[in-house]
Amino acid sequence: MLHQHLTEIMASILIVGIALQWIGWRFKIPALILLIIAGFIMGPITGWINPKEDFGGLLHPIVSLSVAIILFEGGLNLKWHEFKQNSQVINRLITWNVVATFSLGAISSYYLVGLSMPVALIFGAIIIVTGPTVIVPLLKQANLSRRPAALLRWEGIINDPVGALLVVLIYSYYMLSQSNTLVINIIIGLGLSLVVSLILGVGVGFIIAKAFKKGKVPEHLKSPLILISILLVYTLANLVQNEAGLMATTILGITLANQKLNSLGELRRFKEYVTILLVSSIFIILTAEIELETLQRLGWQSWLLLFLIIFVFRPLTIYLSTIRTDIDSHERLLISWIAPRGIVAAAVAGLFSPQLIEKGYAGAELLLPLVFALIILTVILHGLSIGWLAKKLDLASSHPDGLMLIGASAWSIALANELQRNEIPVLLVDKNWENLKPARMQNIPTFYGEILAERTEEVLELSYITKLLALTANKSYNTLVCSHFAPELGHNNVYEIGWEQVNENENKLPSEAIRGDSLFGSEVFYSDFISNFNKGWKFQTTLLSEEFTYENAISKKAEDSLVIAVITKTEHIFLYPFKEDELDKDLKNLILFVPQEI
Repeated sequence: MLHQHLTEIMASILIVGIALQWIGWRFKIPALILLIIAGFIMGPITGWINPKEDFGGLLHPIVSLSVAIILFEGGLNLKWHEFKQNSQVINRLITWNVVATFSLGAISSYYLVGLSMPVALIFGAIIIVTGPTVIVPLLKQANLSRRPAALLRWEGIINDPVGALLVVLIYSYYMLSQSNTLVINIIIGLGLSLVVSLILGVGVGFIIAKAFKKGKVPEHLKSPLILISILLVYTLANLVQNEAGLMATTILGITLANQKLNSLGELRRFKEYVTILLVSSIFIILTAEIELETLQRLGWQSWLLLFLIIFVFRPLTIYLSTIRTDIDSHERLLISWIAPRGIVAAAVAGLFSPQLIEKGYAGAELLLPLVFALIILTVILHGLSIGWLAKKLDLASSHPDGLMLIGASAWSIALANELQRNEIPVLLVDKNWENLKPARMQNIPTFYGEILAERTEEVLELSYITKLLALTANKSYNTLVCSHFAPELGHNNVYEIGWEQVNENENKLPSEAIRGDSLFGSEVFYSDFISNFNKGWKFQTTLLSEEFTYENAISKKAEDSLVIAVITKTEHIFLYPFKEDELDKDLKNLILFVPQEI
């Protein structure tokens, strides 16, 4: 019966976690908010989950290994070119900002709330972390521009293991009393951890990269090999210095991310899938462990402390850390506000709070509720405001949709111009400088270069791009571009122009499994746009209203006109052929491709 109950619990956690991830995506709600609510419902409210009883001694290893994998996946998202472009600010965020946040958090919790010094120091270390599992989805949701997104991502991913390791060192000092000088003990521990983490993370990373490049590992074993490498690096680092494994796995991720591996995209997607499962499960488990009575122990002093951390300490530490840097005022304001705490803060508090309580330290019973209250407040406040604030500060696209058109020709330039007249952001990309000249003359944003080149990722700002249209004269290249961008934009948001079958007995079209969606219908081909545009056809926008609906416009259009897209009053664009629910929106404009006489 116990085995059956545990199976049901694990299945329910996974099912609920992924379902809430989808609901969060569908309704633009930070998923962590929903996971916290689910944890309380499944744990203290209904009693369905009791982590300590259900998982017993496995709870600590499960959480620790999950956090290690999560931090590795975060490291895979860090590119050296981002660091080089913002090295001064990033260095300040992971040094001066860490020291200032730790000091203010520890001192204020000691004097204001009355925590004992060990608990206050551990609390100060925990609030250093700004969870990447929360920040990365928020950056995607807000379409944040490259620079502030890179700064927040680097800060969150690097500071997570630093904060966790600092907690371990402080705890170890008070438990073992290995040194008479706390500061020296912590510095030595951090130095040892950093050396061990660099040796293991960089060393194993280079070995894996070399093996992959030389073809020593088959494709089907690459992801499993990466997974066991994470566990190996984490375990070995912890043998030398407790919890140094978190830093080592982060460095392993950064090392692999910058090795130019051909299969890195697939590996990163595999790790993203694993991370989503782990984040969803672990957050529900940790939240379920909290008793509602513990939150009631927070007095006005505790809430004042949380207010200071969010509204005073964060802006102050960011301002002090970025003095005399090249960061502008808008970027500084955004970064000083956005600092959500996530799974690592919850995991570390969940691991050490019971041990501190058992040792009898004053205020230890407040550590877990303080941290979880901070997580809840920051996730809600920052998650619901980042999009609005980014737009107000002009650090994100003010439009919900932006289109990237691959291939500059006379008709694609005309299409880009029509979209731009409808206030849809566009970017026209081509490898031929002369092809882009007419677009530049019409003030259409352009990019000259190979869209698939690695260098392009470093220089091109694509945060506002939500849809891609492959419109070149090479059908195989169009498919390749769609296949490359599909994981990032979504398969439903990459389109390629149709091609007429030359020989019915010979299939010369790429497989549908890797192609983008058919653009403008399966019976409309690239050759049709070329020939019709040369005949004088043009793109035309028709205004829609309650009196003159989409159906009215279609009934009155010329029989051979082609439907291109509809635009809603909220400035979303839907490309033809439309999906079932897209015409149910509040439509504003209809774009057609019409003969010259229209």
